Amino acid sequence: MQKSQAYGQRLLRGQAPSYQRLQARFAEDGKEEPRQPVALQCGWGRLLIGHTYPDAARLAADLLEERSGERDIALYVAAPQQVLAQAPQQLFLDPSDTLRLWFSDYRPARRPFRGFHIRRAQSEGDWAGVNRLYQTRGMLPVDSRRLTPREEGGPVYWLAEDLDSGQAIGAVMGLNHAEAFGDPENGSSLWCLAVDPQCTRPGVGEALVRHLIEHYQSRGLSYLDLSVLHDNRQAKALYAKLGFRDLPTFAVKRKNSINQPLFMGPGPEAELNPYARIIVDEAHRRGIEVQVDDAAAGIFTLIHGGRRIRCRESLSDLTSAVSMTLCQDKLLTHRYLRRAGLELPAQRLAGSTEENAAFLAEHGRIVVKPVDGEQGKGVAVDLRTEEEVEHAIEAARRFDSRVLLESFHEGLDLRILVIGYEVVAAAIRRPAEVQGDGRHSIGALIEAQSRRRQAATGGESRIPLDEETQRTLHAAGYDYDSVLPEGTRLAVRRTANLHTGGTLEDVTAQLHPTLADAAVRAARALDIPVVGLDLLVEAADQPRYVFIEANERAGLANHEPQPTAEKFVDLLFPLSQTPS
Repeated sequence: MQKSQAYGQRLLRGQAPSYQRLQARFAEDGKEEPRQPVALQCGWGRLLIGHTYPDAARLAADLLEERSGERDIALYVAAPQQVLAQAPQQLFLDPSDTLRLWFSDYRPARRPFRGFHIRRAQSEGDWAGVNRLYQTRGMLPVDSRRLTPREEGGPVYWLAEDLDSGQAIGAVMGLNHAEAFGDPENGSSLWCLAVDPQCTRPGVGEALVRHLIEHYQSRGLSYLDLSVLHDNRQAKALYAKLGFRDLPTFAVKRKNSINQPLFMGPGPEAELNPYARIIVDEAHRRGIEVQVDDAAAGIFTLIHGGRRIRCRESLSDLTSAVSMTLCQDKLLTHRYLRRAGLELPAQRLAGSTEENAAFLAEHGRIVVKPVDGEQGKGVAVDLRTEEEVEHAIEAARRFDSRVLLESFHEGLDLRILVIGYEVVAAAIRRPAEVQGDGRHSIGALIEAQSRRRQAATGGESRIPLDEETQRTLHAAGYDYDSVLPEGTRLAVRRTANLHTGGTLEDVTAQLHPTLADAAVRAARALDIPVVGLDLLVEAADQPRYVFIEANERAGLANHEPQPTAEKFVDLLFPLSQTPS
């Protein structure tokens, strides 16, 4: 350990070993000199161990053999300028930072992590869960069939599994350097850490990192390295808390569409929100030109083969002004869907106090919403008293002078995405909720959950501390200062809108044919090529439904890993489709 620590101190001062010095150390430690450079297949690409390569030309040549759709990484490159000089138009220096934790500096967690356990990914179901996580975080999926076998030093993937749902809520890859390439310094590394952006369990990412540390520590290894984007402040804060320090070493990658943001730098596209960026990324993948017109508003133009289409996220020139109005004006939406023979709630405009009271008396429980509104703003659900109704009407008028009253219906909130008059994705939307730990107030839990949701959605989702949240808490017998018992789950909003902290459960495969047919009929009634339709249902696999509203600018990124961006670009540029 002392020899490893001394070596690490030299490395931290920038004295990285040359290949020859490393070979000498292998001989000094009584280990065989590696006969071939080490390139480990991780399922999404290869890790090329830089200091096992005899020269820069050989390392560059291997990087240039990267397979299409994969991402190779050459790490521990002592002289990156020599590698880049071999192919300067095709290779680039990765701007990510490398961090190291010496296990002698590690301190175990003071608190337990509850509600999930960590185990190795083994079955096909496990890999499906891991890849679902990676795709929702914009990462490459793992092809488990291509992994370098563990007995040959290949990587191991671990997943965090929720004890209630059985779903994978986190994943990470670990590599034992002693087994992988006979590392004389006896180290390990961490790769591909991802946590479900909709996870309500606190500490999943930290628990996965600690699990790897303690696993490799128990195997007699000395340190854990990891690579992190230089501007990922949230992750860096976690690693600093655990004792990681900067390691002055380098990584080299090949220029490709996956790595484009890293070698092109932060252009105007970096300022786009996730709902615009998912489309832009798909356009780049197909070689479609992208012109960012207004990043803050999510407006961009796609150009291909002489055809130009302007978009604001998923709203494009293909949607007419009339169709857009039919979605925005909920009175018109209701009228057109009723004519199409679809099931809808009772509805009327808010009027006098007496008229509103009569509507409430007729239906018992009602919903109040602005006629022209979005993102759940001004919506109040399950109102049962005249006082609640009048107060909600006043709140809704802040967003539109016209306010709707609708009959309230029990059910799950289902979003169906229709593109080109075909159902592409469906998801059950659940209201924002927090889970008690017996220590923190509900207000503190909401703030923590909001930070996680904002980080996962690029700032698009947070739980507002407004009157609707407070009303929901009071109805459940709580306040912001209340402390929830450990393990207790509490919904803190009535509506399931994603912008107010709601979460999604993909149910595309379970969608009942009646619901799919109703969604397509609704899209045709509104004559709109891309639309998100909201229904209340008993279950995704049951036929009963009530339509709530239509959204002309549906968030495609919310439905990953369904191929929403691919289908959208197919609609805009049919000739750009790649052969299946």
